[in-house]
Amino acid sequence: MPARFNYMENQKHKLATRLIHAGVEPDPTTGAIMTPIYQTSTYVQAAPGDHKGYEYARTQNPTRTVLQNALASIENGKYALCFGSGMAATDAIAKLLMPGDEVIVANDLYGGTFRIFTKVFANYGIKFHFIDMSNAENIRQYINANTKMIWAETPTNPLLNIIDIEACSKIAKEHELILVVDNTFASPYLQNPLDWGADIVLHSATKYLGGHSDVVHGALIMNDAAFEEKLRFIQNSCGAVPGPHDVWLVLRGIKTLHVRMQRHCENGKAIAAFLRSHPKVDKVFWCGFEDHPNHAIAKKQMRDFGGMLSFTLKDDSIDAANAVLSKTELFSLAESLGGVESLIGHPATMTHGSIPREQRIANGLSDSLIRLSVGIEDIDDLIADLKQAIG
Repeated sequence: MPARFNYMENQKHKLATRLIHAGVEPDPTTGAIMTPIYQTSTYVQAAPGDHKGYEYARTQNPTRTVLQNALASIENGKYALCFGSGMAATDAIAKLLMPGDEVIVANDLYGGTFRIFTKVFANYGIKFHFIDMSNAENIRQYINANTKMIWAETPTNPLLNIIDIEACSKIAKEHELILVVDNTFASPYLQNPLDWGADIVLHSATKYLGGHSDVVHGALIMNDAAFEEKLRFIQNSCGAVPGPHDVWLVLRGIKTLHVRMQRHCENGKAIAAFLRSHPKVDKVFWCGFEDHPNHAIAKKQMRDFGGMLSFTLKDDSIDAANAVLSKTELFSLAESLGGVESLIGHPATMTHGSIPREQRIANGLSDSLIRLSVGIEDIDDLIADLKQAIG
Protein backbone atom coordinates (compact mmCIF):
# COMPACT_ATOMS: atom_id res chain seq x y z
CA MET A 1 0.00 0.00 0.00
CA PRO A 2 1.10 3.63 -0.52
CA ALA A 3 2.74 5.27 2.47
CA ARG A 4 0.31 6.68 5.02
CA PHE A 5 0.14 10.38 5.80
CA ASN A 6 2.51 11.51 8.56
CA TYR A 7 -0.11 13.23 10.71
CA MET A 8 2.09 14.50 13.53
CA GLU A 9 4.84 15.82 11.27
CA ASN A 10 2.46 17.94 9.21
CA GLN A 11 0.30 19.22 12.08
CA LYS A 12 3.17 21.39 13.39
CA HIS A 13 2.48 23.91 10.62
CA LYS A 14 -0.34 26.44 10.62
CA LEU A 15 -3.33 25.96 8.36
CA ALA A 16 -2.35 28.37 5.58
CA THR A 17 0.99 26.60 5.25
CA ARG A 18 -0.58 23.15 5.28
CA LEU A 19 -3.04 24.17 2.58
CA ILE A 20 -0.08 24.67 0.26
CA HIS A 21 2.36 22.00 1.42
CA ALA A 22 0.56 19.19 3.26
CA GLY A 23 0.89 15.81 1.59
CA VAL A 24 2.82 17.27 -1.33
CA GLU A 25 6.42 16.39 -2.20
CA PRO A 26 8.43 17.08 -5.36
CA ASP A 27 7.99 14.38 -7.97
CA PRO A 28 10.77 11.82 -7.26
CA THR A 29 11.40 11.22 -10.97
CA THR A 30 11.67 14.78 -12.28
CA GLY A 31 11.65 17.07 -9.25
CA ALA A 32 8.44 18.72 -10.48
CA ILE A 33 7.04 20.89 -7.68
CA MET A 34 3.46 20.20 -8.76
CA THR A 35 2.07 16.70 -8.28
CA PRO A 36 1.87 14.90 -11.65
CA ILE A 37 -1.43 13.68 -13.06
CA TYR A 38 -1.01 9.91 -13.14
CA GLN A 39 -3.39 9.23 -16.02
CA THR A 40 -3.25 5.46 -15.96
CA SER A 41 -5.65 2.61 -15.34
CA THR A 42 -3.10 0.02 -14.19
CA TYR A 43 0.48 -0.45 -12.98
CA VAL A 44 3.21 -2.86 -14.07
CA GLN A 45 4.24 -5.49 -11.51
CA ALA A 46 7.60 -7.26 -11.36
CA ALA A 47 5.78 -10.42 -10.27
CA PRO A 48 2.27 -11.12 -8.95
CA GLY A 49 1.94 -8.97 -5.83
CA ASP A 50 5.39 -7.45 -6.32
CA HIS A 51 4.57 -3.81 -7.07
CA LYS A 52 5.30 -0.27 -5.90
CA GLY A 53 2.13 0.14 -3.85
CA TYR A 54 -0.23 0.52 -6.77
CA GLU A 55 -2.09 -2.24 -8.61
CA TYR A 56 -5.24 -0.83 -10.24
CA ALA A 57 -6.41 2.76 -10.52
CA ARG A 58 -9.88 2.21 -9.05
CA THR A 59 -8.14 1.07 -5.88
CA GLN A 60 -5.18 3.47 -5.81
CA ASN A 61 -3.75 6.33 -7.80
CA PRO A 62 -0.66 8.36 -6.78
CA THR A 63 -2.35 11.70 -7.51
CA ARG A 64 -5.29 10.66 -5.36
CA THR A 65 -2.98 9.56 -2.54
CA VAL A 66 -1.44 13.04 -2.41
CA LEU A 67 -4.84 14.74 -2.24
CA GLN A 68 -6.13 12.36 0.41
CA ASN A 69 -3.08 13.09 2.56
CA ALA A 70 -3.56 16.83 2.06
CA LEU A 71 -7.26 16.69 2.95
CA ALA A 72 -6.51 14.72 6.12
CA SER A 73 -4.05 17.40 7.19
CA ILE A 74 -6.23 20.45 6.55
CA GLU A 75 -9.19 18.89 8.41
CA ASN A 76 -6.96 17.85 11.33
CA GLY A 77 -7.70 14.21 10.56
CA LYS A 78 -5.64 11.06 10.10
CA TYR A 79 -7.36 9.60 7.05
CA ALA A 80 -9.15 10.90 3.97
CA LEU A 81 -10.89 9.26 1.03
CA CYS A 82 -11.79 10.83 -2.31
CA PHE A 83 -14.94 10.19 -4.31
CA GLY A 84 -16.36 11.17 -7.68
CA SER A 85 -18.77 13.69 -6.11
CA GLY A 86 -20.14 14.85 -2.79
CA MET A 87 -23.14 12.60 -3.33
CA ALA A 88 -20.86 9.62 -3.95
CA ALA A 89 -19.25 10.36 -0.58
CA THR A 90 -22.71 10.62 1.02
CA ASP A 91 -23.67 7.32 -0.59
CA ALA A 92 -20.57 5.63 0.87
CA ILE A 93 -21.42 6.74 4.41
CA ALA A 94 -25.02 5.57 4.06
CA LYS A 95 -23.70 2.13 3.04
CA LEU A 96 -22.35 1.75 6.57
CA LEU A 97 -26.01 1.28 7.59
CA MET A 98 -28.19 -1.84 7.55
CA PRO A 99 -31.94 -2.38 7.06
CA GLY A 100 -33.75 -1.36 10.22
CA ASP A 101 -31.18 1.25 11.20
CA GLU A 102 -32.32 4.82 11.91
CA VAL A 103 -30.60 8.14 11.28
CA ILE A 104 -31.35 11.51 12.86
CA VAL A 105 -30.87 14.25 10.26
CA ALA A 106 -31.01 18.03 10.42
CA ASN A 107 -34.17 19.13 8.60
CA ASP A 108 -32.47 22.07 6.86
CA LEU A 109 -30.05 20.32 4.54
CA TYR A 110 -28.97 20.04 0.93
CA GLY A 111 -31.79 18.80 -1.30
CA GLY A 112 -29.60 16.12 -2.88
CA THR A 113 -28.92 14.60 0.54
CA PHE A 114 -32.64 14.64 1.32
CA ARG A 115 -33.33 12.96 -2.03
CA ILE A 116 -30.82 10.11 -1.64
CA PHE A 117 -32.02 9.42 1.90
CA THR A 118 -35.75 9.43 1.12
CA LYS A 119 -35.78 8.08 -2.45
CA VAL A 120 -32.88 5.60 -2.35
CA PHE A 121 -31.87 4.40 1.10
CA ALA A 122 -35.36 4.52 2.61
CA ASN A 123 -36.23 1.81 0.08
CA TYR A 124 -33.74 -0.48 1.82
CA GLY A 125 -35.42 -0.25 5.21
CA ILE A 126 -33.41 2.63 6.68
CA LYS A 127 -35.47 5.21 8.55
CA PHE A 128 -34.58 8.91 8.59
CA HIS A 129 -35.87 11.42 11.14
CA PHE A 130 -35.61 15.01 9.86
CA ILE A 131 -35.56 17.30 12.88
CA ASP A 132 -34.65 20.80 14.03
CA MET A 133 -31.10 20.58 15.40
CA SER A 134 -30.66 24.26 16.27
CA ASN A 135 -30.90 22.97 19.84
CA ALA A 136 -28.90 19.75 19.97
CA GLU A 137 -30.96 18.51 22.91
CA ASN A 138 -33.84 17.95 20.45
CA ILE A 139 -31.89 14.94 19.18
CA ARG A 140 -32.38 12.95 22.36
CA GLN A 141 -36.10 12.33 21.94
CA TYR A 142 -35.53 10.58 18.60
CA ILE A 143 -32.86 8.17 19.82
CA ASN A 144 -33.90 4.55 20.19
CA ALA A 145 -32.32 1.08 20.03
CA ASN A 146 -32.18 1.26 16.21
CA THR A 147 -30.48 4.65 15.98
CA LYS A 148 -27.01 4.42 14.46
CA MET A 149 -26.10 7.87 13.15
CA ILE A 150 -26.56 11.63 13.54
CA TRP A 151 -26.20 13.65 10.33
CA ALA A 152 -25.65 17.41 10.49
CA GLU A 153 -24.75 20.27 8.17
CA THR A 154 -23.41 23.45 9.72
CA PRO A 155 -23.89 26.09 8.52
CA THR A 156 -26.96 24.56 6.92
CA ASN A 157 -27.95 24.84 3.28
CA PRO A 158 -29.65 27.23 2.56
CA LEU A 159 -30.84 28.87 5.80
CA LEU A 160 -27.41 29.19 7.45
CA ASN A 161 -28.62 27.64 10.67
CA ILE A 162 -25.84 26.68 13.07
CA ILE A 163 -25.65 23.30 14.79
CA ASP A 164 -23.51 22.83 17.87
CA ILE A 165 -21.04 20.12 16.81
CA GLU A 166 -19.62 19.67 20.30
CA ALA A 167 -23.08 19.19 21.81
CA CYS A 168 -24.04 16.72 19.08
CA SER A 169 -20.81 14.82 19.69
CA LYS A 170 -21.54 14.53 23.39
CA ILE A 171 -24.94 13.00 22.64
CA ALA A 172 -23.51 10.72 19.96
CA LYS A 173 -20.82 9.38 22.28
CA GLU A 174 -23.31 8.81 25.10
CA HIS A 175 -25.32 6.52 22.80
CA GLU A 176 -22.45 5.13 20.66
CA LEU A 177 -23.72 6.80 17.50
CA ILE A 178 -21.74 7.94 14.47
CA LEU A 179 -21.70 11.72 14.05
CA VAL A 180 -21.34 12.89 10.45
CA VAL A 181 -20.85 16.60 9.74
CA ASP A 182 -21.12 18.06 6.25
CA ASN A 183 -18.54 20.86 6.29
CA THR A 184 -19.06 22.00 2.69
CA PHE A 185 -20.47 25.45 3.49
CA ALA A 186 -17.72 26.34 5.96
CA SER A 187 -14.68 24.67 4.37
CA PRO A 188 -11.68 23.57 6.46
CA TYR A 189 -10.49 27.18 6.53
CA LEU A 190 -13.41 28.23 8.73
CA GLN A 191 -14.27 25.07 10.66
CA ASN A 192 -12.81 21.67 11.56
CA PRO A 193 -15.60 19.40 12.88
CA LEU A 194 -13.22 16.62 13.96
CA ASP A 195 -11.82 19.05 16.54
CA TRP A 196 -15.32 19.33 18.03
CA GLY A 197 -15.97 15.59 18.18
CA ALA A 198 -17.35 14.62 14.76
CA ASP A 199 -16.52 11.08 13.60
CA ILE A 200 -16.67 11.69 9.85
CA VAL A 201 -16.43 14.97 7.94
CA LEU A 202 -18.00 15.20 4.50
CA HIS A 203 -17.14 17.65 1.73
CA SER A 204 -18.53 18.33 -1.66
CA ALA A 205 -15.08 19.37 -2.85
CA THR A 206 -16.82 20.69 -5.97
CA LYS A 207 -17.44 23.80 -3.90
CA TYR A 208 -14.88 25.77 -1.86
CA LEU A 209 -12.11 23.17 -1.93
CA GLY A 210 -12.01 23.16 -5.74
CA GLY A 211 -13.01 26.80 -5.77
CA HIS A 212 -13.09 27.43 -9.52
CA SER A 213 -16.33 25.78 -10.70
CA ASP A 214 -14.39 23.35 -12.88
CA VAL A 215 -14.50 20.02 -11.02
CA VAL A 216 -16.98 17.64 -9.36
CA HIS A 217 -15.51 15.83 -6.38
CA GLY A 218 -16.29 14.52 -2.89
CA ALA A 219 -14.25 13.68 0.19
CA LEU A 220 -14.50 12.06 3.62
CA ILE A 221 -12.08 12.71 6.48
CA MET A 222 -11.87 10.83 9.79
CA ASN A 223 -9.57 9.85 12.66
CA ASP A 224 -10.83 6.34 13.34
CA ALA A 225 -8.94 3.58 11.50
CA ALA A 226 -11.96 1.26 11.56
CA PHE A 227 -14.14 3.82 9.76
CA GLU A 228 -11.37 4.41 7.24
CA GLU A 229 -11.05 0.69 6.53
CA LYS A 230 -14.80 0.22 6.05
CA LEU A 231 -15.19 3.30 3.86
CA ARG A 232 -12.08 2.49 1.82
CA PHE A 233 -13.58 -0.95 1.15
CA ILE A 234 -16.80 0.73 -0.04
CA GLN A 235 -14.81 3.23 -2.10
CA ASN A 236 -12.99 0.44 -3.91
CA SER A 237 -15.85 -2.06 -4.13
CA CYS A 238 -18.49 0.37 -5.36
CA GLY A 239 -16.03 2.30 -7.53
CA ALA A 240 -17.30 5.88 -7.22
CA VAL A 241 -13.76 7.23 -7.42
CA PRO A 242 -12.56 10.44 -9.09
CA GLY A 243 -10.26 10.53 -12.09
CA PRO A 244 -6.71 11.79 -11.58
CA HIS A 245 -7.29 15.06 -13.44
CA ASP A 246 -10.25 15.94 -11.20
CA VAL A 247 -8.12 15.05 -8.19
CA TRP A 248 -5.37 17.35 -9.46
CA LEU A 249 -7.84 20.22 -9.89
CA VAL A 250 -8.89 19.94 -6.24
CA LEU A 251 -5.27 19.67 -5.17
CA ARG A 252 -4.59 22.86 -7.10
CA GLY A 253 -7.65 24.54 -5.63
CA ILE A 254 -6.87 23.99 -1.96
CA LYS A 255 -3.53 25.77 -2.31
CA THR A 256 -5.40 29.09 -2.51
CA LEU A 257 -8.27 28.22 -0.17
CA HIS A 258 -7.11 30.55 2.60
CA VAL A 259 -6.75 33.65 0.42
CA ARG A 260 -10.02 32.95 -1.38
CA MET A 261 -11.94 32.37 1.85
CA GLN A 262 -10.65 35.59 3.33
CA ARG A 263 -12.23 37.54 0.45
CA HIS A 264 -15.39 35.41 0.48
CA CYS A 265 -15.81 36.30 4.16
CA GLU A 266 -15.14 40.02 3.63
CA ASN A 267 -17.57 40.23 0.72
CA GLY A 268 -20.19 38.09 2.46
CA LYS A 269 -20.23 40.40 5.47
CA ALA A 270 -20.66 43.49 3.29
CA ILE A 271 -23.43 41.91 1.19
CA ALA A 272 -25.29 40.76 4.30
CA ALA A 273 -25.22 44.29 5.74
CA PHE A 274 -26.38 45.78 2.43
CA LEU A 275 -29.31 43.38 2.09
CA ARG A 276 -30.42 43.90 5.68
CA SER A 277 -30.76 47.62 5.02
CA HIS A 278 -32.66 47.22 1.74
CA PRO A 279 -36.36 48.23 1.95
CA LYS A 280 -37.56 45.36 -0.30
CA VAL A 281 -35.71 42.64 1.63
CA ASP A 282 -37.53 40.90 4.46
CA LYS A 283 -35.07 38.52 6.17
CA VAL A 284 -31.35 37.93 5.71
CA PHE A 285 -29.89 34.60 6.80
CA TRP A 286 -26.20 34.91 7.67
CA CYS A 287 -24.58 33.44 10.77
CA GLY A 288 -22.29 36.44 11.26
CA PHE A 289 -25.09 38.65 12.58
CA GLU A 290 -24.86 38.97 16.36
CA ASP A 291 -28.62 38.43 16.62
CA HIS A 292 -28.46 35.17 14.66
CA PRO A 293 -30.07 32.59 17.00
CA ASN A 294 -26.86 30.53 17.30
CA HIS A 295 -24.28 33.23 16.61
CA ALA A 296 -22.41 32.39 19.82
CA ILE A 297 -22.02 28.78 18.69
CA ALA A 298 -20.86 29.89 15.25
CA LYS A 299 -18.32 32.19 16.87
CA LYS A 300 -17.08 29.31 19.03
CA GLN A 301 -16.65 26.66 16.34
CA MET A 302 -15.89 28.82 13.27
CA ARG A 303 -13.03 31.21 12.54
CA ASP A 304 -15.22 33.53 10.44
CA PHE A 305 -18.69 33.43 8.93
CA GLY A 306 -18.21 32.74 5.24
CA GLY A 307 -19.59 33.96 1.95
CA MET A 308 -22.86 32.02 1.87
CA LEU A 309 -26.11 33.77 2.71
CA SER A 310 -29.79 33.74 1.81
CA PHE A 311 -32.56 36.32 1.90
CA THR A 312 -36.28 36.63 1.39
CA LEU A 313 -38.28 39.42 -0.17
CA LYS A 314 -41.19 41.26 1.39
CA ASP A 315 -43.10 40.15 -1.70
CA ASP A 316 -42.81 36.47 -0.79
CA SER A 317 -43.58 34.93 -4.17
CA ILE A 318 -41.72 32.92 -6.78
CA ASP A 319 -42.50 35.63 -9.34
CA ALA A 320 -40.81 38.29 -7.19
CA ALA A 321 -37.78 36.05 -6.71
CA ASN A 322 -37.61 35.32 -10.44
CA ALA A 323 -37.66 39.04 -11.20
CA VAL A 324 -34.49 39.47 -9.13
CA LEU A 325 -32.86 36.31 -10.46
CA SER A 326 -33.33 37.42 -14.06
CA LYS A 327 -31.79 40.86 -13.60
CA THR A 328 -28.43 40.19 -11.98
CA GLU A 329 -25.38 40.51 -14.21
CA LEU A 330 -22.38 39.62 -12.06
CA PHE A 331 -24.29 37.12 -9.94
CA SER A 332 -24.81 34.22 -12.34
CA LEU A 333 -27.97 32.15 -12.00
CA ALA A 334 -26.59 28.65 -11.50
CA GLU A 335 -26.48 25.59 -9.27
CA SER A 336 -23.50 25.02 -6.98
CA LEU A 337 -21.47 27.40 -4.82
CA GLY A 338 -18.01 28.19 -3.54
CA GLY A 339 -16.37 29.35 -6.75
CA VAL A 340 -14.48 32.58 -7.24
CA GLU A 341 -17.42 33.97 -9.21
CA SER A 342 -20.63 35.00 -7.48
CA LEU A 343 -23.70 32.80 -7.98
CA ILE A 344 -27.37 33.34 -7.25
CA GLY A 345 -29.98 30.62 -6.94
CA HIS A 346 -33.56 29.84 -6.01
CA PRO A 347 -33.60 26.88 -3.61
CA ALA A 348 -37.33 26.22 -3.97
CA THR A 349 -36.97 25.35 -7.65
CA MET A 350 -33.27 24.50 -7.91
CA THR A 351 -31.07 22.98 -5.18
CA HIS A 352 -34.01 21.99 -2.94
CA GLY A 353 -36.61 21.28 -5.60
CA SER A 354 -36.74 17.61 -4.52
CA ILE A 355 -38.23 18.56 -1.13
CA PRO A 356 -42.08 18.65 -1.14
CA ARG A 357 -43.38 22.24 -0.87
CA GLU A 358 -45.25 21.63 2.38
CA GLN A 359 -42.14 20.24 4.05
CA ARG A 360 -39.96 22.94 2.50
CA ILE A 361 -42.21 25.73 3.82
CA ALA A 362 -42.38 24.09 7.26
CA ASN A 363 -38.58 24.06 7.35
CA GLY A 364 -38.44 27.79 6.57
CA LEU A 365 -37.59 27.63 2.86
CA SER A 366 -40.09 30.16 1.54
CA ASP A 367 -41.01 30.70 -2.10
CA SER A 368 -39.02 33.94 -2.37
CA LEU A 369 -35.87 32.64 -0.67
CA ILE A 370 -32.79 33.52 -2.71
CA ARG A 371 -29.39 31.98 -1.98
CA LEU A 372 -26.13 33.77 -2.73
CA SER A 373 -22.67 32.33 -3.07
CA VAL A 374 -20.69 35.55 -2.76
CA GLY A 375 -17.55 35.44 -4.88
CA ILE A 376 -14.30 37.35 -4.68
CA GLU A 377 -15.06 40.14 -7.16
CA ASP A 378 -14.87 43.81 -6.17
CA ILE A 379 -17.45 44.37 -3.44
CA ASP A 380 -18.70 47.69 -4.86
CA ASP A 381 -19.54 45.98 -8.16
CA LEU A 382 -21.38 43.15 -6.39
CA ILE A 383 -23.48 45.52 -4.29
CA ALA A 384 -24.30 47.63 -7.36
CA ASP A 385 -25.44 44.48 -9.18
CA LEU A 386 -27.79 43.47 -6.37
CA LYS A 387 -29.06 47.02 -5.98
CA GLN A 388 -30.15 47.26 -9.61
CA ALA A 389 -31.60 43.73 -9.60
CA ILE A 390 -33.72 44.14 -6.46
CA GLY A 391 -34.77 47.64 -7.52
